[in-house]
Amino acid sequence: MVMERTYQYAWIIPFVPLLVTMLIGLELLLNPTATKNIRRIWAFPAVLLLSIVMVFSTKLAIQQINGSSIYEYLWSWSITSDFSLEFGYLIDPLTSIMSILITTVGILVLIYSDNYMSHDRGYLRFFAYMSFFNTAMLGLVTSPNLIQIHIFWELVGMCSYLLIGFWFTRPIAANACQKAFVTNRVGDFGLLLGILGFYLITGSFEFQDLFEIFNDSIINNNEMNSSFATLCAFLLFLGAVAKSAQFPLHVWLPDAMEGPTPISALIHAATMVAAGIFLVARLLPLFIAIPYIMNIISLIGVITVLLGATLALAQRDIKRSLAYSTMSQLGYIMLALGIGSYRAALFHLITHAYSKALLFLGSGSIIHSMEPIIGYSPTKSQNMVLMGGLTKYMPITKTTFFLGTLSLCGIPPLACFWSKDEILNDSWLYSPIFAI
Repeated sequence: MVMERTYQYAWIIPFVPLLVTMLIGLELLLNPTATKNIRRIWAFPAVLLLSIVMVFSTKLAIQQINGSSIYEYLWSWSITSDFSLEFGYLIDPLTSIMSILITTVGILVLIYSDNYMSHDRGYLRFFAYMSFFNTAMLGLVTSPNLIQIHIFWELVGMCSYLLIGFWFTRPIAANACQKAFVTNRVGDFGLLLGILGFYLITGSFEFQDLFEIFNDSIINNNEMNSSFATLCAFLLFLGAVAKSAQFPLHVWLPDAMEGPTPISALIHAATMVAAGIFLVARLLPLFIAIPYIMNIISLIGVITVLLGATLALAQRDIKRSLAYSTMSQLGYIMLALGIGSYRAALFHLITHAYSKALLFLGSGSIIHSMEPIIGYSPTKSQNMVLMGGLTKYMPITKTTFFLGTLSLCGIPPLACFWSKDEILNDSWLYSPIFAI
């Protein structure tokens, strides 16, 4: 009974952070010239409400571990004789894992942002965007059908564009925002076409119905054209390619580093780029039924791993280097999903998210420390060539950054060693070419 009651209140997960966005928006309307002291009051409710969601998500995860049950609640939005549209939420192990990841990283970044953005005139606007982004991501991972996925998918993208172009008065930031928008439009359009295609095949947007009907009609009875089904699956995957910065739609990610550093840590290392990984993981039973798509997913993953790691070596900008590193690590995860290694992929998604968030936050600390020395200039304060001899001035940042680097490199006994090693092991068993 207690477990059932907990699941019934799971709808609060995406909507609790939304309260902060609404209240900050009201504050901006009523008191646009708020002083610094009044502005910083809003950091506390933003962290507090997201902490409530984190505790609730953790409780759901514990219940998932103990009971291994899946809970889905739907209510009808529109019903006709030929069409039914339902909204609701789905709680399963994937949802629980992603909710904990989003909230824990989000809390750390919000706390960090309070001081990092304290002198920025857009402080309130920044926290409003961040809270709305958390709402969109939590709504995405709790979605029970493709229509709801698409709605929150677009909201996640909108928040990303707003945050990339946060300093919109700088032409380079505005251009980066436009580049992210145009590139992701390609993937988002493919995702929409794929959703419509699978509705044409199965007559349903619900995941469970989608998997069962598709397997029956395509695998068992061969009732539908397999080429059309493969094309629709590829279009769904195209959305994940753009959002998770996979080759060839990876070009927006390095330029997205023009936003404030906390945004890079939250969106482009830990959560938004993980949305594409989440989509593939959620639809993996569908992709597994189409071997050609699984081969494409693994091949794109391998190319992205090599391309991201190679491009990172040629970077002097610390944030761009980390961005290409993110791209490479996401390629590892996509490779794991492509070979059917679901557990290893999610394991590395979690370990990489925390390690990369740590590195981005560390880079923000370094950049802020460099600015008083060389003046405010992104081309100089972010140039790694000019960052020698900082150990004696920043011993804490040096230690945390070094540990994050070792973890990301897969050095035992740090976290990424175990997840990356499992991916390499599964890749070797699947095909020695992928492991090499």
